[in-house]
Amino acid sequence: MGTHVPVRGLAQKENKGMADQDNAAPPPAVPPEVLQLAAGTLSPEALALLAGPVGQAVAKAANYAGRALSENTRRAYASDWKAFSGWCQAGGVSALPAAPVVIAGHLASVAQSLGRNSLKRRLAAIAHMHRQAGHPWQPGDPAIRATLRGIFATHPKPVRPAAALTSVEVKQLLNVCGTDLAGLRDRAIFLLGFAGALRRSELVAIDREHLRFTTEGMTLHIPRSKRDQDGEGADLGIPRGMNPLSCPVRAMEQWLSRSRIEYGAVFRRVTAAGTMEDRLSPQGVWRILRRRAERAGLTVDERERLSPHGLRAGFITEAYLNGARDEQVMHHARQSDFATTQSYRRRAKITQDSPARLLDL
Repeated sequence: MGTHVPVRGLAQKENKGMADQDNAAPPPAVPPEVLQLAAGTLSPEALALLAGPVGQAVAKAANYAGRALSENTRRAYASDWKAFSGWCQAGGVSALPAAPVVIAGHLASVAQSLGRNSLKRRLAAIAHMHRQAGHPWQPGDPAIRATLRGIFATHPKPVRPAAALTSVEVKQLLNVCGTDLAGLRDRAIFLLGFAGALRRSELVAIDREHLRFTTEGMTLHIPRSKRDQDGEGADLGIPRGMNPLSCPVRAMEQWLSRSRIEYGAVFRRVTAAGTMEDRLSPQGVWRILRRRAERAGLTVDERERLSPHGLRAGFITEAYLNGARDEQVMHHARQSDFATTQSYRRRAKITQDSPARLLDL
């Protein structure tokens, strides 16, 4: 991994969404990965400048580069890289850089335990680490490409998409949400997740400052999401529903009133004693859905899976079935890839649009 060379005067700051703290005490050394990157591109004289303002700028650049990926992606890549590097270490081979045949061998070693998407993510994580370290990466290398194709052909594991939870399933979940603190929170989660076509990471990231209520409904500001890596943000309009029992705006108002949340995280953990704690995690949303679904007797097709993403899929499905246009769905769901939108459309109308309906049967 290279030598850790001490450098004086380098301010290495951790950005957690707050402004840079210029008066923070600098750590005693440049991060090893910064030195590795610089050592491969700069002369010894230029490298010496890292002790001064250039070093501070390089450290900031490394910090910004590290935030180019979403938190969930960074976490997933870290897990995948740990598995790959551990496998390489056990086999006595280099993980960084790794020869294409070594990467192909690793994919073959986990072919029966990982699904199609997990294998692709594992490869993406390996590629990311190589690029970050400045090593050449050939995504179309024959050894890797042929191995991956062979795995998919030999071990076909159909992707199990999230079951679409439409208003029918959402109301079934609402029926088992009581009027206690946890029940009001869960109602708000289900209804806002459905009406806003939100990802669970977006749900748990909502702060009170992101919400604005009007007589017509509610405006939700999403500072950043999965497909918005540049942080441009988006504003969603959530109208008031006709039924007070299933109105997402009313559900949010009731939850905020009972919880007395005036700033910070909107959705928080609720203990068995009925007290609130810190911000709810994405995994916490999944546990809430699973628990409420069990109580409601809600099941999904075995070819699909129960997931919070089903609220988003359910919105898109129901919107299409009720005549929504592609541009409406893409704008509300913040989808930048038309192919993704079309895949939801095909799922929603697979029976309705079937030419078999034209047969005299």
